Amino acid sequence: MTEHTGHEDLQSALKRWSEALEKTLSKRPERKTDFVNTSDIPIKRLYTPLDRKDADYLAEVGLPGEHPFTRGVQPTMYRGRFWTMRQYAGFATAQESNRRYRFLLDQGQTGLSVAFDLPTQIGYDSDHEMAIGEVGKVGVAIDSLQDMEILFDRIPLDQVSTSMTINAPAAVLLAMYIAVAEKQGVKPDKLRGTIQNDILKEYSSRGTYIFPPKPSMRIITDIFSYCADHVPQWNTISISGYHIREAGATAVQEVAFTLANGIAYVQAALDAGLDVDTFGPRLSFFFNAHLDFLEEIAKYRAARRLWAEIMRNRFQARNPKSRMIRFHTQTAGCTLTAQQPKNNIVRVAFQAMSAVLGGTQSLHTNSMDEALCLPSQEAVQIALRTQQIIAYETGVTDTVDPLGGSYYLEELTREIYERAGNYIRKIDELGGAVSAIEKGFVQREIQDSAYRYQREIETNERIVVGLNRFQTSEARPGNLLRVDPAVRTSQVERLKKLRSQRDAARVDKRLADLKQAAEGDQNLIPLILHAVKAYATLGEICDVLRRVFGEYQPVNTLG
Repeated sequence: MTEHTGHEDLQSALKRWSEALEKTLSKRPERKTDFVNTSDIPIKRLYTPLDRKDADYLAEVGLPGEHPFTRGVQPTMYRGRFWTMRQYAGFATAQESNRRYRFLLDQGQTGLSVAFDLPTQIGYDSDHEMAIGEVGKVGVAIDSLQDMEILFDRIPLDQVSTSMTINAPAAVLLAMYIAVAEKQGVKPDKLRGTIQNDILKEYSSRGTYIFPPKPSMRIITDIFSYCADHVPQWNTISISGYHIREAGATAVQEVAFTLANGIAYVQAALDAGLDVDTFGPRLSFFFNAHLDFLEEIAKYRAARRLWAEIMRNRFQARNPKSRMIRFHTQTAGCTLTAQQPKNNIVRVAFQAMSAVLGGTQSLHTNSMDEALCLPSQEAVQIALRTQQIIAYETGVTDTVDPLGGSYYLEELTREIYERAGNYIRKIDELGGAVSAIEKGFVQREIQDSAYRYQREIETNERIVVGLNRFQTSEARPGNLLRVDPAVRTSQVERLKKLRSQRDAARVDKRLADLKQAAEGDQNLIPLILHAVKAYATLGEICDVLRRVFGEYQPVNTLG
């Protein structure tokens, strides 16, 4: 058998193959004339070595654990240890969420991920009029250090890694976590975990903001500085593409807008006088795992390469750890259907597999019933078992970057890298991520992509099994988890009792000190920590900062 090794031989073979293919196509046409992925990247019928003939392997792909980290941030990846299996959970009261956390840890989960209710996310106590109807609904209600103590009761904080999805009041929740740890006898330098702390994507994609961009960026850089000195193992920000994608962005836009936000945070920290290699290694990222399996794998690989080059070339980061993207992944909540909810188990399994093949460091798998309600205990267990089956049974963790070298995957990685880089250059021309958000550019781009995706579903160009094709008649599922409205009553009573028992003069003094610091340029984190330890509430602390900083008013992108 003759082996063809040269490109000229391959070109001749492809010419013969294409001529023969015409006969096949005349008899059996392809399903459609244009194949494109969710980022509108054209997909060729076949990829061969000719698609990669000009590639510089070491510059574009490299080796795992080495710049540009396309193949992974660790030399051995999952041959060393698996990703952190971290199920996002939190609902109702701190007591109920604590029971769920301890159940998940007993089931083999290796890290906690805290979901907070909407009032907590936007800095209101449960007794505020803005909290009516929302207390404990989409996460746990945390009003004070007292709630945080209950939330982590009998959970040793020196033995778990905790992620907290909190942004505008992230400094307050981090301070509460540090205070709880100290009460357990755990020093801050022993704590491991992440606060999301990513305010820029709130302005463009999610909406749980409080303060305008400038003071928000100040608080974020205060956290960077404080943690570098006192909580060195803590990931001080999780720069999130997840919510950008949930809002309707494409894979390319998710990479571009996330990394553009990352650039803004790094620049803000440098402007505040911090050294890039002091805070750079503690930056982390948070990506979505959507439905286009190979596009998602290529997306993660492209993001790693692009960030490594940004940190080296733009910010002169010397420490290789400053150039690594370490990221958490969550399967795409926006792809879950209320119709035939068991189909969601399959969707989540493929999405989780793409995250693993893409080299994630941490993973949350959504539960099958989340399109209907908060996840039931059974659904959460299935979601966790999905990760465990991938880790222990499929064999995909036995070699590093097992799909690396695929002609299609490498070309798709390059295409996403280049298109995302073009977006970042456009954002630079607009003055950076903050300016691009203030001008409505990012919001409009996401809105346009979301509209196009939804129209494809409505016109059946994009098939969603069980939704617009293969429908069945089915009874609405029963035994759905609902949060009792009485949760607010219990939280309000707890707050009333707390305020009557705490040292009011001490609280007033701590809040006055915080206000004075906010009016100056002092690092706010020690002041927030003092207020938290005095049992000042989340709402009281945020109200002090509201009075100093004001509140953000969103940009109208439709006018």
